[in-house]
Amino acid sequence: MLLKAARICLFLAAGAGSLLAKEPLQIRESTFIGAVGCKSSSCHGGAGPKRSQYITWSQHDYHTKAFPVLLNARSARIAEGLGITEAQTSARCTVCHSPLQSVAASRLAATARPDEGVSCESCHGAAGGWLRGHTRTDWTYNIRVSAGMRDLRSLYVRANACVACHQNVPADVLKAGHPELFFELDGQSMAEPKHWRDDEEAWSGLREWLTGQAVALREISWALVNEPGDDLANARWNGVAWLCATAASANGAWPQMSPPPGAPGISDFTQAQKEADALARKAAMSNWSESVARTLLSRLASTDAEFAAKGTANPVLAQRAKRLVLALDRLTNALNPNRGGPRKIDAELNQLFADVKTPDAFDPSAFTAHLQTFGAALESR
Repeated sequence: MLLKAARICLFLAAGAGSLLAKEPLQIRESTFIGAVGCKSSSCHGGAGPKRSQYITWSQHDYHTKAFPVLLNARSARIAEGLGITEAQTSARCTVCHSPLQSVAASRLAATARPDEGVSCESCHGAAGGWLRGHTRTDWTYNIRVSAGMRDLRSLYVRANACVACHQNVPADVLKAGHPELFFELDGQSMAEPKHWRDDEEAWSGLREWLTGQAVALREISWALVNEPGDDLANARWNGVAWLCATAASANGAWPQMSPPPGAPGISDFTQAQKEADALARKAAMSNWSESVARTLLSRLASTDAEFAAKGTANPVLAQRAKRLVLALDRLTNALNPNRGGPRKIDAELNQLFADVKTPDAFDPSAFTAHLQTFGAALESR
């Protein structure tokens, strides 16, 4: 069945019997096989770090609940508010909660089940072109990518694969009761039950963090170019635009960002979209060191005066503060010598998290004072 499902034409070297790099792979639209293609014990459904990916996903990953959540009472209320009969069959919901439902029937193998939720191929790409060959010893990583496997080793590609469903929610869907989404690649990757091997370089997390923030800004900007937002949407855009501009200003090697204006228009969103993509591409390959991380941490921790200044709307300050606190957390985590052990500034950081927990009740004066306390604690470490 899997052989019939695979729609790929391989040009093999004459008389070779194995795929060589002499000819490129000619790929047509590959077929989605479904998670069943990965679950056998000899593949990713067995024991050990190289065999247990399917088990990790199926037993521990919240992505498996993406479709079932459409069947609960909350989703029914959201659907009713949107005038949708059933959330589990509406493309407005299934595009992220059940991605296989958005795939043409001609590209679905009989084994692909829409109720899998966000499964293997949602991230790694349709497997019809590479499933049978990707474990062969003569297939390099580049050959797998050429065969249609998504290049998730690239942080830029990885961020793009996640951000579309983890950042933007249309205003009417939010109004109907959908929770607000907030994309943060490094932190969310750490929260994900890990079934992959990352670069062991000490600063890879910060590379992920900055790439994710820039991609988030690009996506928010794109959404506002295509559909004007309300005050909350503009405030969310301002928050990540401010953070990216502030972070980029701390390092001359990074593309610089325009600070967000008080009353942004289409031209501002368009410019931010282009600048953010340039920053994301650079950030995905950026060089970090303890000095670079400490310089950026000090720059961000010293922004307390910007929250005390008059003239900026409270919802905007709340969104800036939320992005800032997450950035401080990722930076201090990376600089923590014990890598996950207790940090001396945890109490001060926890207070900042408490300050931004409820944006509607955000108090700029209290946040300013607590940010100053955090900065003082950093200097005394």
